[in-house]
Amino acid sequence: MIIGAFSRAAYLCAAALFCGRYLGESGLGTESKPGTDPGAGFHKSKGQWLFFFLSFVSYLLIEAANQSVPGPYILYCMLNQLVFAVLVLALFPADRGRKMLAVSMLLAVRAMVIPFCDSGLSCVLLFWRHSAAMVSQPLLSEWENTLICCFSFAVAVCVIDWLSKRVSPIFFKGGQRNIPKSQKWYITLAVPLLVLVVMLDVAEWGASNGIMIRSGGGRMGLYYDQIFSHAQVCVQTFLSMLAAGFYMFGLERIDEEQQRSFHYHAQAAVYKMMAEQYQRTERLRHDMKNHIIALSGLCKDKEWEKIGHYLKRLESAGLEGDGDLTGSRVVDALLCGKRQWARKKKIRWECDVQIPRASGISEFDLCIIFGNLLDNALEACERVAGEGRFIHMQAGMVKSYFLLEIKNSTDSTVSRGVSCDAVEMRGAGVMHKAGVTHKGNTIEHGIGLQNVSDVVNQYNGSMNLEAEDGTFTVTILLPRGDSVRT
Repeated sequence: MIIGAFSRAAYLCAAALFCGRYLGESGLGTESKPGTDPGAGFHKSKGQWLFFFLSFVSYLLIEAANQSVPGPYILYCMLNQLVFAVLVLALFPADRGRKMLAVSMLLAVRAMVIPFCDSGLSCVLLFWRHSAAMVSQPLLSEWENTLICCFSFAVAVCVIDWLSKRVSPIFFKGGQRNIPKSQKWYITLAVPLLVLVVMLDVAEWGASNGIMIRSGGGRMGLYYDQIFSHAQVCVQTFLSMLAAGFYMFGLERIDEEQQRSFHYHAQAAVYKMMAEQYQRTERLRHDMKNHIIALSGLCKDKEWEKIGHYLKRLESAGLEGDGDLTGSRVVDALLCGKRQWARKKKIRWECDVQIPRASGISEFDLCIIFGNLLDNALEACERVAGEGRFIHMQAGMVKSYFLLEIKNSTDSTVSRGVSCDAVEMRGAGVMHKAGVTHKGNTIEHGIGLQNVSDVVNQYNGSMNLEAEDGTFTVTILLPRGDSVRT
């Protein structure tokens, strides 16, 4: 009884840490600030200690009631889970859907991992005693069952700790702790897990009332009946764990891909619109001679009011000068817009970009790269106080490689390598020494860099991010496109 209570206490402690990490500080205390890890200071949180204490006391009371007033196992099991869920809903300040998801995940660990370990170890011990000790009808002793229970709870604690480090994207957008997902998302994940928990509890109740599987009416003996029953529980819980894992992480991956696809195509639409604007500007430049003749005629006739209207029409038509002639009209249009924004913010703009057709890189992919990196560079410059803000960009073919380097001024925090939110980019071709984001909307920044990373990996290229002495540098090296595509 004491050892079982200790094992349960360890499980509840891990559950309290998990809830503190993803549901914030207890509702009885102060809610964590956005961007912090609320689970880091469990020993300082009176609310979490209260959750742990009340959960453990309620467990002891329910177990005592079960010993004094024996009743159906499933009744006390459901009561334990109900009290656990009520305490989570009452003591943590997160929205209800997120709390339901946390409860369902923790209950699923208890309902799947512990019976799986119990039955698996029981099978091993029974087989050993039957084969090695030559006991024809082996039964597990009380101390053996106690040790198995302790080991099972220890595994459950390890599983909760493992989950706490990997389910952040399931609870928050992009893993950012201050950007929760929708209530519909939480409910969609929580309900199937709770259904699985109920089904497994019913199966466990059946096991607690006798042998679930009997070999032809018990003709093969108690040993084989126990082996078959425990094996059935192992298979059932193992398949349930697989189903729950594939469901949760599969939906999270689908949601991530949908968000990235949405931003990807939204950027493509913007770049297409900019290209159309650039084409209108080019047509206007082509007709400039005729516009000058028309203005000269109005000037001779001293039609000042008409001249003013004419000039306004030229301005509204998109007359812009000093274009960046890169060899790609779409990239020209993109750089034109970014250059105007830089001048508006008094950011020094230096651009030397040449994109020959021999690069083999599609304009769509080039716009994804230039657009996201320049957006980040402009926002980094805006955070720098005083004069001397700059963006320096060079790009061109070096032998059979396309080389792009963008340097921009940044604040001292990034220069020292201290970041607010680390940006994680998948892919072996991406390296970062100080890849960080201080952007207000961190999720869009992270998705932008992920889109750049996807394009780099698509061409089997490499990307390196560095920050040093107030300068942030992005270097991209892409093999010629037609040499890597199949």
